[in-house]
Amino acid sequence: MCGRFVLTHPSEALAQLFEAAPSNDLPPVPNFNICPTQAVHVVTSDEGGRRLQAMRWGFLPHWYKTPADGPLLINARADTLAEKPAFRAACRERRCLIPASGFYEWTKDRDDRRLPWYIHRADGAPVAFGGVWQAWEREGERLQTCAIVTTDAAPSLAHIHHRMPLSIEAADWPLWLGEAGKGAATLMHPAPDGVFDFHRVDPAVNSNRASGPRLIEPIAA
Repeated sequence: MCGRFVLTHPSEALAQLFEAAPSNDLPPVPNFNICPTQAVHVVTSDEGGRRLQAMRWGFLPHWYKTPADGPLLINARADTLAEKPAFRAACRERRCLIPASGFYEWTKDRDDRRLPWYIHRADGAPVAFGGVWQAWEREGERLQTCAIVTTDAAPSLAHIHHRMPLSIEAADWPLWLGEAGKGAATLMHPAPDGVFDFHRVDPAVNSNRASGPRLIEPIAA
């Protein structure tokens, strides 16, 4: 799964990288502790081209009466994405990319204390999470919302957590975004070993109120 992530790359650089027109309401970066329900950067594509825009991290199916009605859907499993009522239409019609610099996962020690790890691309480039999005509207309130698709973890990361976000390589962005026809399902697999690196970080990140670059600095494991 993915419950927290990091974005340090500037919005202007992301717009250039993804060849997307940026919206004027993008959330501030850097953010070293992005939490569910916060606004995140999302790349979408339609006949007008690609757009880099802000969306709520927490997918809202159209039948939710309020944003708090039902489970908080921050992740969507790749193996059931096309079957779940909440995601199956978005899987076909509304796929997106969610830029990140890295993400957090946790293990536990012998005393059941949560030990955070920071996971990032070994080459330092931004990660493009595969995602799905949904426009939700009720009684005049309208929200653009998204969820991160997850797969089995890469073998080198499985000792930290058995799931990880779907990572889409740059050559496959057109296929995931629907620009290159059908076949996006072929992309829903774990990242190969060697793409991601990881290190232990300070338990300060266990608090969703923590912030600052110290959260991703390595500590002794």
